[in-house]
Amino acid sequence: MTAFHEVRFRTDVSIGARGGPERRTDVVQMRSGFEERNALWANSRHKWNAASGVKTFDQLAAIVQFWEERRGRLYGFRWKDQLDFKSCSPGGVPSPTDQKIGIGDGATKSFQLIKTYGGSFAPWTRVIRKPVAGTVRVAIGGAEQSTSWAADTTTGLVTFTTAPSAGLAISAGYEFDVPVRFDTDYLEADYSAFQAGVVQNIPVVELQG
Repeated sequence: MTAFHEVRFRTDVSIGARGGPERRTDVVQMRSGFEERNALWANSRHKWNAASGVKTFDQLAAIVQFWEERRGRLYGFRWKDQLDFKSCSPGGVPSPTDQKIGIGDGATKSFQLIKTYGGSFAPWTRVIRKPVAGTVRVAIGGAEQSTSWAADTTTGLVTFTTAPSAGLAISAGYEFDVPVRFDTDYLEADYSAFQAGVVQNIPVVELQG
């Protein structure tokens, strides 16, 4: 991922942001009254507006500095989605068996962190590229591995020193950030209020690929 800064947006502001996942579906109404639906995007894309999370003048000043350092929309950065930032439920503790990330074949050493949503109907798999350092736990065949592996926090790849044996399930638990960028090159703020600032729009959008 090019033009990316491995730094997280302020969590005291993102906790008050509004937003969530977006999908694109083409719905065609037929003359018979039936309809046809086709997914235009294979994956959802998350969007937020951080403006509602800004409560103090100091927070606003810090966000302006952060935005300037990112050059507006140019550089990506990390974002903590307060609703979805773990391999388990938001209130749970990540376990090394939370998410199945592969099956050993005796040759493959690297496995991509993923998170699966849903169950037997149409589960969706999300690629996790920005795990939080120090939170990743890994298991082979259900047994947690404390050594002989490493997680790349910039790509989400878990690499073992020795390839896991054929047929053994590889699983992982973790916390993660979302790679995002600002979605505006103009940050308008109102400084008229005493010791406070009002900014109407700080759009943030998830980076794909």
